[in-house]
Amino acid sequence: MDSHQVARIQPVETGLSLPFWEGCGAGELRLQYCDSCGRYQFYPRIVCSHCCADTLTWRAASGRGKVASFTVVRRGISRAYPAPYIVALIDLEEGPRMMSSLVDVDPDAVTAGAAVQVKFESWGEGRVLPVFAPETRG
Repeated sequence: MDSHQVARIQPVETGLSLPFWEGCGAGELRLQYCDSCGRYQFYPRIVCSHCCADTLTWRAASGRGKVASFTVVRRGISRAYPAPYIVALIDLEEGPRMMSSLVDVDPDAVTAGAAVQVKFESWGEGRVLPVFAPETRG
């Protein structure tokens, strides 16, 4: 990093979240799946948030979802976060809700209910994060 770059806040990787981060690095959105009740959850936990079972495995998610809510940030918190940018709650096809960024869309054109698809972007320091863009089914 040179003297003109400003570092972004980096997410913390834990033993529990490692499969999620490894998936992001491989271009795959991974979620925990409960083998007892058959439901997905996000964020990673040691037990199922639906039935409290500890029979959790990691599965690749479709990466598709819909915008539940969003905000357009027009003034970034520092030079590391150039504005405008969009922070959104995404209802994933598998059920969980995930907070992320929306990219490749005009901030004034975003709508709740819009179909989106996961993408992966470098966040610096070797970290790759899931972000979402308008879905382009072919």
